[in-house]
Amino acid sequence: MDSDRPLLQFDEQELLPCVVQDWLDGTVLMVGFMNQEAWETTQRTGRVHFWSRSRKQLWKKGETSGHELMVKEQFIDCDRDTVLIKAQPVGPTCHTGNRTCFFTPVGYEGSPGASLPEGTAWGGIVQRLYEMVLHRKHNPTEDSYVSTLMGGGVDRVLKKVVEESGEVILAGKNGSKEEIIYELADLWFHSLIMLGHFGISPLEVEQELGKRFGKSGIRVTPNGGPHG
Repeated sequence: MDSDRPLLQFDEQELLPCVVQDWLDGTVLMVGFMNQEAWETTQRTGRVHFWSRSRKQLWKKGETSGHELMVKEQFIDCDRDTVLIKAQPVGPTCHTGNRTCFFTPVGYEGSPGASLPEGTAWGGIVQRLYEMVLHRKHNPTEDSYVSTLMGGGVDRVLKKVVEESGEVILAGKNGSKEEIIYELADLWFHSLIMLGHFGISPLEVEQELGKRFGKSGIRVTPNGGPHG
């Protein structure tokens, strides 16, 4: 970066947009505006603060609801006029009670549609696949692999996870990058089917990983085995 330039480039109103993502899965939670005071307060407190353009005052996200945004990482764009913050949300971010403010779909013709079911508007490919698994679970069809597998009961689902785990190990022994990627994708997919069988969201697994992030050492798991 050019050391002679200010870190942030505010507009003529002394504001810049701030995009907030969930640090676990990248979901865009909200967009607000910051001025210098909001930026500095965010740095000092570790909680996301904005400047309210309507009330003309500083406000901390969650100051009335308790649904704070705890800063994990921060970035600025190439023009230094937009901030991206990866945060850990405490409760739903949107004032409507939704996890994200972006929950209204827009059709190809640009008209807003009905609000999507909870969980549909956030997450990446893992969440999309999980939603497909749940759909196949609750709306089984004879020509669906997922429906057929889940219809065989928990033993059949778990057997496939074991089989795919073995394939991953063999791929690792072979040392083939392409084979490892292919087999690991199979294992992840069948693991999502197992999660769907038990009604466990991938987000719950991501949250568990988040608890372990940055920690070192070995501890005993609930089943008695070490990890760390």
